[in-house]
Amino acid sequence: MKITGTGMAHHTRSRRHLPEDEAARRRWQHPESILEGIGLAFGSTFIDVGCGEGFFALPAARMVGPHGRVCGIDIDAEALDLLQEKAFREGLDNVVLHRGMAEEIVLCSGCADVVFFGIDLHDFVDPVRVLRNANRMVSGSGLIVDMDWKKEPLPLGPPPGKKFSPEHAAALMTEAGLEVRAVAESGPYHYIVTAVAGDKKKG
Repeated sequence: MKITGTGMAHHTRSRRHLPEDEAARRRWQHPESILEGIGLAFGSTFIDVGCGEGFFALPAARMVGPHGRVCGIDIDAEALDLLQEKAFREGLDNVVLHRGMAEEIVLCSGCADVVFFGIDLHDFVDPVRVLRNANRMVSGSGLIVDMDWKKEPLPLGPPPGKKFSPEHAAALMTEAGLEVRAVAESGPYHYIVTAVAGDKKKG
């Protein structure tokens, strides 16, 4: 399996989180349960698009084990540095990080068992292009998973106007050539849309 990176992008945002922030988040979102629920398995290749400081990437690295691989993509160099430090401290040498815009990055052709969007699809300049790249990276039997905020007033997250409804997220996935398989709730604040690869010749 060959995974390659692309050129760097401008650093446009910063999302510094303290350890207590992650502890607070875990009270309403449990990454291991979510990853188990989507079927992440030992030995899998997991691509985390918009990985940040690793709220999902690090649990994924533990779950896929030394024979699996976690590839993180983000535009935030500081977040990636922190994620790499955390992985190093845990002895997780199965984490590979790439800085750049997800609209421009295709790490591989059909290598991923899961391409994951953790509460960030609404942040991309061109989400359809990002999803087309996901379609290129996922294997024929793999999954593309979009978890995002419910489009309603909530005590956390962005305002409703910035959020995608699950119907809109599913429509974007369909536009990108993916085949949507399921839409489900994920805890009190989020939903998950699960899709599989579509006709890659159209991507």
